[in-house]
Amino acid sequence: MIKIIYGAKGTGKTKMMIDAANSSVAQAKGHLIFITDTKRYMYDLEREVRFIDVSEYDVAGEAALCGFIKGVIAGNHDNEYVFIDGVVRIAGKPVAEMATFFYMLDKIAESNGLTITVAVSASKEELPDFVTKYL
Repeated sequence: MIKIIYGAKGTGKTKMMIDAANSSVAQAKGHLIFITDTKRYMYDLEREVRFIDVSEYDVAGEAALCGFIKGVIAGNHDNEYVFIDGVVRIAGKPVAEMATFFYMLDKIAESNGLTITVAVSASKEELPDFVTKYL
């Protein structure tokens, strides 16, 4: 399952995502992964949440991010939640051009039984149809 947290820059999407990750710790039976492009929020997460700063791995672009996420998920077979903050920044392209990325996320979530939460910097009106189906 994919969940979308959306809103303009500065509307608290990251805080909502951190809160969702921290509240998922209590009920999670598998691993929780938080992927972003900064260390800024590292200490806001519970220690059970695996924090990954993609800037340490030179991940740039949609294809690299897709491969990185697949690699992280392949590392453990008991992953349950994945949180991706700043997907537009990491991919380096507008959300309207990221249909392939969301298609890949949907397939990964479905085949691995994951709940993937993605923060998207855009208003509801700016979200393309391939994203709004996850609202």
